Amino acid sequence: MRLHLKVWRQPARDANGRLVDYAAERLNPDMSFLEMLDVVNDDLIRRGEDPIAFDSDCREGICGSCGLMVNGIPHGPERGGAVCQLHLRTFRDGDTVTVEPWRASAFPIVKDLVVDRSAFDRIIAAGGFISVNTGSAPEANTIPIARAVAEKAIDAAQCIACGACVAACKNASASLFVASKISHLGLLPQGQVERYPRVIAMVDQMDMEGFGHCSNEAECEAVCPKEIPIATIARMYRDYFKATVRGSR
Repeated sequence: MRLHLKVWRQPARDANGRLVDYAAERLNPDMSFLEMLDVVNDDLIRRGEDPIAFDSDCREGICGSCGLMVNGIPHGPERGGAVCQLHLRTFRDGDTVTVEPWRASAFPIVKDLVVDRSAFDRIIAAGGFISVNTGSAPEANTIPIARAVAEKAIDAAQCIACGACVAACKNASASLFVASKISHLGLLPQGQVERYPRVIAMVDQMDMEGFGHCSNEAECEAVCPKEIPIATIARMYRDYFKATVRGSR
């Protein structure tokens, strides 16, 4: 199998970037997209050229490290998976594939396809935690939680902080990410003590980082590898409104 690649190359944050053509050859349709980039990099290294920089870690759709625009779509054309789970059988032999980094001012490009997503870390540090001292872990069944509530919390907790929601949104909004982190804590009993100060702190930090606002167009839901619904965002802003009324700062 052979693919024609147009890959964004940018040597440094402040340097100019451009799309560079590469031929990816000797490919197996069962390879993942990142394995294909490994093959291209092996060829570049053998020729004494700088390999394409991209992020990855688990390569199992768990860690959220990988994040690429594939033909203009975050994580590529397959729904419900990260780019590390995208396989070459999705494409046809001889296809031209354009590969770019996330595009958002809050995600500055570090090199090639690597972007700085430390803004997400600062949002989490602002309030994405539970600081109540509960001692040793209690028996799970001693805290009754309605099944519907538990399922919503678990659905939100699936967020892997990859940033696809930001890359897909025309406003570069991080609302789905922030709402997911707020929801999986705020829905459970253990997170109730700091529920309202948390939503204020995290939403305010999101704004400070330069992310845009949600305009309810659901691009984020369409590309989220964990298919987290935008109803999560509505829940976040309901809590934010309640928190401002309560004066929870």
